[in-house]
Amino acid sequence: MRVHVDGAPQNLRTVWLEDGVVKLLDQRYLPFEIRIYEAHGLEELAVAIEDMVVRGAPAIGAAAAYGMAQARLQGVGAKEAADRLRKTRPTGRDLFHALDAMTKAIAEGADPVAAAEAYAQEDADRCRAIGVHGAKLIRSGSRVLTHCNAGALAAVDYGTALAPLRVAKEKGRRFFVYVSETRPRLQGARLTAWELVQEGIEHAILPDSAAGHFLSRGEVDLVLVGADRIAANGDTANKIGTYMEAVVAKENGVPFYVAAPTSTIDLSLPSGAKIPIEERSPQEVLQFAGNAVAPKESPARNPAFDVTPAKYITGIITERGILKPSEIRRALRPPPTKRALARAAKPRRPRRR
Repeated sequence: MRVHVDGAPQNLRTVWLEDGVVKLLDQRYLPFEIRIYEAHGLEELAVAIEDMVVRGAPAIGAAAAYGMAQARLQGVGAKEAADRLRKTRPTGRDLFHALDAMTKAIAEGADPVAAAEAYAQEDADRCRAIGVHGAKLIRSGSRVLTHCNAGALAAVDYGTALAPLRVAKEKGRRFFVYVSETRPRLQGARLTAWELVQEGIEHAILPDSAAGHFLSRGEVDLVLVGADRIAANGDTANKIGTYMEAVVAKENGVPFYVAAPTSTIDLSLPSGAKIPIEERSPQEVLQFAGNAVAPKESPARNPAFDVTPAKYITGIITERGILKPSEIRRALRPPPTKRALARAAKPRRPRRR
């Protein structure tokens, strides 16, 4: 992603491995300060994922891949490393996809660092392709509503829901983005808005509760969000509050699109009802900037995600194209071989009667 540091643009990724250290752009301090978190071992990386130094399903997956490589360099067994990292964030599918891919690569004798680098590059490539496909939905004059942060900060680079906006901007289209603040950690106000500032994309931050107001007044042409896990029937889990926006969008005839790489699809779950929903500390709700915002006697509930049923989703943007929720299995089919393509293109002889 392009980041302006002291007025000078720099290219920076969310996570990388350098001299055996996993380095992460520390998202807890954005947008006010750019800090790099250094994980020198497995436990430091696991805590970084749990404390949301890094967040967003694809970025967590890449961080886990680098963590597996680092663990092997330090003599930690692949199973031990994978078991610890599996416990960090239960909802996002990419974490488990990355751990399975790295475990397989290591078992087959692959160089762990090369395997992790390849995984991270594949993530960036998938997100770029999502941007190319999704940009077809963004016209000059479009008004787009997004929720949480599904930009480059949530991936290795480019992002998912923000990738189509980046590509559309590259093509010279002018459009406007409504950014829901996304309580309680304000990933929209802090992170998405910061990314849009870096890209020079016009936007405004909304209170989460104002999304319905703008949808009902015809001031939104398209809702575009990311996903942390997609079930086999097309139900999707995303940051809490996504479900409400999807329902209101449907009620007002506004298209609702989900952008996610195929690594987020989980065909082992028949529906969203089976997606595990992480519940985080109540203190994220009861405090703001370290100050109490509620009576000390009051409890709180803090689910991090909700599930949007497929019936509210217009389409799912993957690196293989824009699919209807009912077509999601198709995204995981292996691409046809050259021989199969040649056979399909070959004219068939008419049958003799």
